[in-house]
Amino acid sequence: MAAQEAGGVGRAAACLCVLCGLPAAGKSSLALRLLRGAAHRGWRASVVPYDDLILGQAFHTRVVEGDGVISSNVIVPSGANNLIHTEWRLHRQAVLRCIERFLENPQPSAQLPDGCPLNKAAWEQCIQALLQSEAVDRSAAGQAPLVLLLDDNFYYPSMRYEVYQLARKYSLGFCQVYLQCDVESCISRNQTRSKPIPSVVILEMVNRLESPNPQKYSWETNSISINTTGNLSTCDIQRVIELISSSLCNPLSPSVDNTEQKEADRLKCATSVVHQTDQACRRHISEAMKTARENQVAPEQMRSLAAQLSASKATFLETLRRQLFHEASFTQDEDVDIDRVVKRAVDVFDHEKKEILLRIIGEKQ
Repeated sequence: MAAQEAGGVGRAAACLCVLCGLPAAGKSSLALRLLRGAAHRGWRASVVPYDDLILGQAFHTRVVEGDGVISSNVIVPSGANNLIHTEWRLHRQAVLRCIERFLENPQPSAQLPDGCPLNKAAWEQCIQALLQSEAVDRSAAGQAPLVLLLDDNFYYPSMRYEVYQLARKYSLGFCQVYLQCDVESCISRNQTRSKPIPSVVILEMVNRLESPNPQKYSWETNSISINTTGNLSTCDIQRVIELISSSLCNPLSPSVDNTEQKEADRLKCATSVVHQTDQACRRHISEAMKTARENQVAPEQMRSLAAQLSASKATFLETLRRQLFHEASFTQDEDVDIDRVVKRAVDVFDHEKKEILLRIIGEKQ
């Protein structure tokens, strides 16, 4: 749908601003100051806080045991959602769907669709902020620029690219602000929170987080980095405000050039490989559990086997994901044999699976 057809968005400039960085890097603090700066400029602005919108059940783990999938009672902190399988990705997609639904019909009273898994109260608070900004000057509300500040870690480029695609679809402005903060400061700030996440989650994310890289991804050109180890300065806020202002004045075009299409195809292909490999690895785990039962492995060792295989799969898929999403040569050729790539990857995991299984069976004897 073109911007002109997207309800109120076609009548006023709009921008999606991605705030990314480590947990406790200062994204929420920055967002609050940006809201004040937006109000000063007469913009309608609101924060889209992923941590508040995504409910706790999104982080319940699912452990493969035997031939079925059993939900455990363990909850994974938001920063660790890729360590083991969760429903987290589906909830992230739901956030973008709600934003898109609002863009199509930007009414302050917009409600979540039936069946949406997100936090209704948090979404209403997000929309309420826009309602309050419109109340300041209702005569100009329909023409006032709209700014949505997306507050999340966004540690993979693929996460940020989804937001870029949404902005391009509706001819919106798009920009990114990377909050660069040393890990010690993040851990220290996190410990002062009412509900701190485990420090190991932050340490793990240090290895996963990839800041915007315009040299590698042309769609990340409209990005800046600010150092948030210390206090945010007025200059920092001004830089971000100017970035958003420039994005509002230079919305994306719905047309897709060849470079962006190649990048989209690469991400799609890599995602398919990871998904198919995940499914195949699950089948291998089920086979290993069946073999262990046939060898009369004790229940306690069966649980240990399930946990080790699940952890091995998570680590293996994470390594595979990093390789596929960051090897620019991947899918450069027009024809990519995905089945062959998946088979090679699964063979590697199968070797790891056999080693774990033999070790457990050996402990039984």
